[in-house]
Amino acid sequence: MLTILIISQVLTWILLGVTVVALLAVARQVGVLHERVAPVGVLTPSQGPAVGSPAPRMMVTAIDGQSVDLGGALPKGGRRLMLFVSAQCPICKKLIPFVKSFARDEKLDVVFLGDDNDATQRAMIASAGIGAYPFVNDGAVGRQYGVDKLPHAVLLADDGRIISRGLVNSREHLESMIVADETGHASVQDFLRSRVTNENEAA
Repeated sequence: MLTILIISQVLTWILLGVTVVALLAVARQVGVLHERVAPVGVLTPSQGPAVGSPAPRMMVTAIDGQSVDLGGALPKGGRRLMLFVSAQCPICKKLIPFVKSFARDEKLDVVFLGDDNDATQRAMIASAGIGAYPFVNDGAVGRQYGVDKLPHAVLLADDGRIISRGLVNSREHLESMIVADETGHASVQDFLRSRVTNENEAA
């Protein structure tokens, strides 16, 4: 009986050791996967101003009558998130709540932008609960930034420089815009180009 207990204890410890080794292997693979798919910036369209360049300076009027200086200087350390949306865009409607909470967490100045008739825009503002934010209804802004698909976000630094811009559809995409300066990869394309270059140099 004692021999059986000893054998069962030994087997239990062996199983526990195998489990720990397996968990460490899985954790390592998760780390590798996370490194490969970590947020590196949104998909930036080829048209429009380049990331890192000064944003187009535009004085526009929000739908509530207030003047908005797009591309102008912000308070030191401030950042502005411009989000182009449409009432006909289901992803835009799902993203707006994330944008609101994300802006609070990151202390971002947010401006919503669109291109439709005022009645439609006012209805969307009310339904989405974004009346506290400036909403610029002017298609000229989207053309300046080369916006071709929605929702499209532009993150500006306090000096008016474009930190990152492109198509977004999740909070992860928004977070990737914040880390763009830290990683040095302002867009998915930039990240892929750097990987190819590094792999070629390593070979």
